[in-house]
Amino acid sequence: MKAIIYQRYGGPEVLELAEVEPPKVHVDSVLVRVRAAAVNPADLQMREGLAHANVPTYFPVIPGWDIAGVVEEAGPGAPEFRPGDEVVGYVRTSVSHLHGGYAGLVSTDVPALAPKPDGLSWEQAAALPLAGLTAYQAVTRVLDVQSGESLLVYGAAGGVGSMAVQIAVARGATVLGADAARRDDYLRGLGATPVGDDDQVTERVRALVPDGVDAVFDTVGRGTLERAAAAGHDATRYASTVDIAGPDTRPVFARLVSADLHAVTELAATGRLLPHVAVVLPLEAAADAHRLAATRHDTGRIVLRIGA
Repeated sequence: MKAIIYQRYGGPEVLELAEVEPPKVHVDSVLVRVRAAAVNPADLQMREGLAHANVPTYFPVIPGWDIAGVVEEAGPGAPEFRPGDEVVGYVRTSVSHLHGGYAGLVSTDVPALAPKPDGLSWEQAAALPLAGLTAYQAVTRVLDVQSGESLLVYGAAGGVGSMAVQIAVARGATVLGADAARRDDYLRGLGATPVGDDDQVTERVRALVPDGVDAVFDTVGRGTLERAAAAGHDATRYASTVDIAGPDTRPVFARLVSADLHAVTELAATGRLLPHVAVVLPLEAAADAHRLAATRHDTGRIVLRIGA
């Protein structure tokens, strides 16, 4: 089968299109024919070797954690899925080796898969798992945002931030979105009140929520949470995907929890969660996709289209 591989750490130039053996199907695993794979920042970090100290790597590596596709075969111990089922998958493992989503076929375990929402394109569906899990777990598990509460999201127009906004809105929260002014209309469309991203953010938040917001979710870092303290109150909860050093800040890292993945796809299926895909490239352009991902700072995800 065709796949993108890399055989050493390095820049985008180490990515190459290759013919590799298709993955095997275990008794309790599912073989998925991939139709689209999202490009995540983690893909770039893994390719560069930035996770080498923590993640065992066996070359060649097929990158990619987020997929959408069609079940080709299910092992006898995986009765949840049948050939022809349309699925999304978070196919991350604790080891980096010939396994990822930039390929024609992926073999993965049942908990990594959920039904593909009917209303989404393959590319939109592929953009759901990692960002969706991160946002869902931040809003519902780490911050436990409830109906009637207020949530301030930094980086609200980004891949994770935009999903956190939508999930919190679906839970009945009031959401304030901190991001560049040119993204105000996009944030309003998601159901958030934009508050900009300059030095006046906390003043605007205080004008809207005089008693301070109940929760803050940071996807930006660079001292954001220190500034955000002025927008909160004594019981404000703080969480971040990037700035995890503060004693009052809870870190957020996506974990593969099957129930959460299904909750994310259900939100998308009912129209309450829509990933924004901005760029779609063919599989063979993976290196270009990585270059674009490293330099692009606009809304919308980059997705690789695979197969027919």
